[in-house]
Amino acid sequence: MRELVTGARRIVVKVGSSSLTTTSGGIDEQRVDTLVDVLGKLATGGREVVLVSSGAIAAGLAPLRLPRRPRDLATQQAAASVGQGLLIGRYAAGLARHGITVGQVLLTVDDVTRRAHYRNAYRTLRKLLDLGALPIVNENDTVATEEIRFGDNDRLASLVAALVDADLLVLLSDVDALYTGNPASPSARRVATVRNGSDLSGISVGSAGKSGVGTGGMVTKVEAARIATGFGIPVVLTAAPLAASALDGDEVGTLFTPAARRPAARLFWLAHATSPRGRLHLDPGAVSAVVDRRKSLLPAGITAVDGSFAAGDPVDLVDAGSGTPVARGLVNYDAVELPTLLGRSTPELAATLGPGYEREVVHRDDLVLLRGVRR
Repeated sequence: MRELVTGARRIVVKVGSSSLTTTSGGIDEQRVDTLVDVLGKLATGGREVVLVSSGAIAAGLAPLRLPRRPRDLATQQAAASVGQGLLIGRYAAGLARHGITVGQVLLTVDDVTRRAHYRNAYRTLRKLLDLGALPIVNENDTVATEEIRFGDNDRLASLVAALVDADLLVLLSDVDALYTGNPASPSARRVATVRNGSDLSGISVGSAGKSGVGTGGMVTKVEAARIATGFGIPVVLTAAPLAASALDGDEVGTLFTPAARRPAARLFWLAHATSPRGRLHLDPGAVSAVVDRRKSLLPAGITAVDGSFAAGDPVDLVDAGSGTPVARGLVNYDAVELPTLLGRSTPELAATLGPGYEREVVHRDDLVLLRGVRR
């Protein structure tokens, strides 16, 4: 038995489109009902459950007589607007049999990257759990544009798990585990446990498990597991039909064990939930100050500015010599204002422009080193 699973009290479960719908689109009622019964047993057994469910676009295909998942954003949004209601209605009816009320929470990237939105999302989810409801989360596909999309619900699930401080994340797919190669190959072996990055060495995840109605594959699931375990949350990856066994702690699927220490929540979000709106190019001295000495970034160390951003937006800090991003931070100036400040000291700026300019471009408390940057 997996004690990391059986001891979890707050659980986030993510299910993909291919596990909920038929290959031609439309909801597979039997699959949904099977999942609902698993979730209902968890919730009535005293555990808090959050469901991150794909399937809105896929569920809208058949009603709109669309033969396949559309490529253009407008048709995807139209399908989502039809399918989301059908999907949540089916969940609500199924969980009502267990005496459970559901709450729908639709998110965009801004809802978990901008601080005010993040607090609102957390309060909503927390209150639903306090009231005994089961939150059902999905990306707000009806309004999300390319610029504010998560891209896949595996990543969304890992961020929601961190948002609610979950004890466990379960990723349900159409593949029963992570394998050393394509699961269809006779030579592929199931990977029972992943303890660190070295356990993934030599494993080719490719796009195994990608269906015709979903957007995720094994690559996105492994990345979601990396994000969640980095926040100290164990992850189980398995197929939807094995959900009950996995949640009972049986040795099915793949268990990703968590990091020993959780990072500061704010820095976790900055590293994993934000997309940079611009780039600040740093000279060698600034790179050393930021990476080695964990100092704030000052105007004197910046050689160039790319992008269009406003004060408070996330930007990447780039080694000007190699072009490699070394950190991400929340910038204190607008993009149009920064070029006139480059290479100048803060005392000089304060003397010529006023005391309001004697401040960091990125404060060290609003800065996180990117993965792999250690010297």
